[in-house]
Amino acid sequence: MEKRLGKILVVDDDEDVLTAARLFLKQHAALVHSERDPALLAGLLRNETYDIVLLDMNFTRDVSSGSEGFFWLDRILEIDPSSVVVLITAYGDVEMAVRAIKAGAADFVLKPWQNERLLATLMAAMAIRRSRLEVEHLRSRQQILSSDLDQGFQEFIGSSRAMLEVFGTIQKVARTDANVLILGENGTGKELVARELHRQSDRSKEVFFSVDMGALSETLAESELFGHVKGAFTDARDDRPGRFEIASGGTLFLDEIGNLPLSLQAKILTVIQNREVTRVGSNKPRPIDIRLVSATNVPLNILVEQKSFRVDLLYRINTVEISLPPLRERVEDIPLLVDHFLRVYSRKYQKSLSGVTPATMRKLEKYRWPGNVRELQHAVERAVIMSDSTSLQPSDFFLTAHPPGSDTLAIERLNLEEVEKTVIRKALGKHRGNVTQAAHELGLTRAALYRRLEKYAL
Repeated sequence: MEKRLGKILVVDDDEDVLTAARLFLKQHAALVHSERDPALLAGLLRNETYDIVLLDMNFTRDVSSGSEGFFWLDRILEIDPSSVVVLITAYGDVEMAVRAIKAGAADFVLKPWQNERLLATLMAAMAIRRSRLEVEHLRSRQQILSSDLDQGFQEFIGSSRAMLEVFGTIQKVARTDANVLILGENGTGKELVARELHRQSDRSKEVFFSVDMGALSETLAESELFGHVKGAFTDARDDRPGRFEIASGGTLFLDEIGNLPLSLQAKILTVIQNREVTRVGSNKPRPIDIRLVSATNVPLNILVEQKSFRVDLLYRINTVEISLPPLRERVEDIPLLVDHFLRVYSRKYQKSLSGVTPATMRKLEKYRWPGNVRELQHAVERAVIMSDSTSLQPSDFFLTAHPPGSDTLAIERLNLEEVEKTVIRKALGKHRGNVTQAAHELGLTRAALYRRLEKYAL
């Protein structure tokens, strides 16, 4: 039979109560320990981790007031704040029950108890225990992540003048609530900049929420961003907050904002101006407090000229602009990046690689890197996997040849995937990163093109 309860400790000065509890609970619990002397609680709790402590409120010194129970409850929670304690007594009343729960008990039962009632109470207590453990786990993970993030710029590798200027701008603007627009080609690290802005801001303890605007379908985008109420449309079975509400108090990152349809641009502009959002199907505005960071790989001024992006929205989102240079314009950072990725993937794949040969580095520095840092990262990872030597050789890297301004597709290896990657790059370049237009020319749906972009890490 499945044991639905975990480890239980029963503390009571009545041996008959302990015997009855053991006989009943061993059918449902993974482990049942019992103890008559509460003075031994500290040692028991240090030697074993109990999911539930079933604690009598009255021992020999004071048989009716319950004060001993409250004393030992405090001691248990002092030793282990995540403990779940259920108090038992023969002198229970509503006032004492309220006091017990306010003091930190999970619940309160009277003896003699009914087994079914006791089991139901302990099952509810077990659910509380699981929730507390999950919260502790998440809190520990968050502390570790926060500690890692506090190192600052750890994901940014580079000492070129262009990157130092980016770092300087981030440090100046991060502690403000100014809206920031990040410009840069695919793979240059726009989301890393957004996360660094959040990490260095006064909102760093709150949520950072990222939304890929290009991945949202036009029909669902409004509901995803602003939320909806039950019955607003066919599949709206419950009230649901949108991304703006979820991110309230923290930072909202709208990636590839150039893909926003005009109909949504006006609504987002209203949300930014009024600092409130109205769910789909509702007329009740809800206040929000966000720091907005946006990013695009398309020059928005061109979209403004084409009447496909609102100029007033552009003014709202780009109080400060941060332009990320493509990798081909900071070639001096390539050795640093290669060394970083080589260490990461050598450790991951348990390879003993000392570095790259001078010929290999020359090849990497001459390449144009249309996919920027992301392409370099995946190229190094693939090279580490495929390498049979102690250092990476030029032959370990299979790079497409795509001279600037060239209208031909020159490919070093006649490989179907390489051809498809090159064609996709060319289409994106032709349309200045506009995924919708590139997908149309390639004869693909936008979703299909996004799947390929993710597949090839473009």
